[in-house]
Amino acid sequence: MRAWMLALLPAVLFAADHGMDPVMLDKMRARMQQFVDQGKTAGLVVLIQRHGVTAIHEARGWQDRENKVAMKTSSIFQIASMTKPITGTAIMMLAEEGLVGLGDPVEKYLPEFRGMLLATGAKPHRAPTLRDLLTHTSGMAGSVPALADLFQKRDRTLAQAVLVFSQQRLAFEPGARWSYSNTGIAALGRIVEVVSGQPFEKFLAERLFAPLGMNDTFFFVPEDRYPRIAAMYAMSGEKLERAEFDLHRKGAIYPAPEGGLYSTAADMAAFYQMMLDGGVARGKRFLSKAAVEVMRRNHTGDLKAGFAPGFGYGLSWGVIKDADGLFRMNSIGTYGHGGAYRTYGWVDPSRDVVGVVMQQRQSRDGDMADEFNAMMTVSAAAIR
Repeated sequence: MRAWMLALLPAVLFAADHGMDPVMLDKMRARMQQFVDQGKTAGLVVLIQRHGVTAIHEARGWQDRENKVAMKTSSIFQIASMTKPITGTAIMMLAEEGLVGLGDPVEKYLPEFRGMLLATGAKPHRAPTLRDLLTHTSGMAGSVPALADLFQKRDRTLAQAVLVFSQQRLAFEPGARWSYSNTGIAALGRIVEVVSGQPFEKFLAERLFAPLGMNDTFFFVPEDRYPRIAAMYAMSGEKLERAEFDLHRKGAIYPAPEGGLYSTAADMAAFYQMMLDGGVARGKRFLSKAAVEVMRRNHTGDLKAGFAPGFGYGLSWGVIKDADGLFRMNSIGTYGHGGAYRTYGWVDPSRDVVGVVMQQRQSRDGDMADEFNAMMTVSAAAIR
């Protein structure tokens, strides 16, 4: 065989391994560039893996448009609520060690939660449990007016913030409804601290990030990574403008288990691939297959849950539960999570796919953004 043919062979085999249509992948690349050219985003990174093989991992546009810093696949993003399933994973690690029980009341680990009342002043029929927190069915508030600027300033310890959260009244009986609760996920982070005896961020750094090779994932970013943090943008009418935003959060002390992580597309894909592979990565078991299965199942039944049709909630994951959720052409059983700044990641077990879309844009339409719908639809169509 000629030398030039041998040189091409690995690339041909690589393309075949991921089982995705190269023509459709080219359409995804074109769509990425369109979003930049149309002024819908300054820049973005998309990563799709199938069968554990990378089909596409590319950047388009600008990490910092005003200073002409190109977006790179290694750019670091504030992933906001994509943090939540990582907090859920920390709880599941402790549950597998017999240190917490998902059905246990929160007050077993955080005594400040004892005696919580409903908004009416009545006593609830039962106390909120860890499972309620994981599924957003606890009745705890999304946020607390007394700490309205906490997520921006991050100037309280996790213990201080959760103490304030614990003194609020429940909006409804635990388990009766679904309501997205940042304070509930923060409480889970505090449970990790109390039970493990470590700061929340240290527990995850040692138990998950380092062994998974997530070397660019932090709650508090070291200064040597600052040049790689993507700038934040916002829409002003039809115009994309640079947002006034603290990119570095220097001096922050609140890790924000509900939404405080910085990460890259590759790091998040490593986490998702571990979940897809039943809790194993790099020859190490992080979760049992049973734990992964219970996390990704719909726990909210027929409750109206999530932010899109056909969604339910697993243990810290949004889950597509029926045909109403197939508008992005993914599969029933796909699970994932978005973030406030238009970041999104998903795991599709039926198709053996993980995907990540990263950009930084403030908006109010969350994971319903056109960019996500387009990328998820094209990625589903690309599978042969």
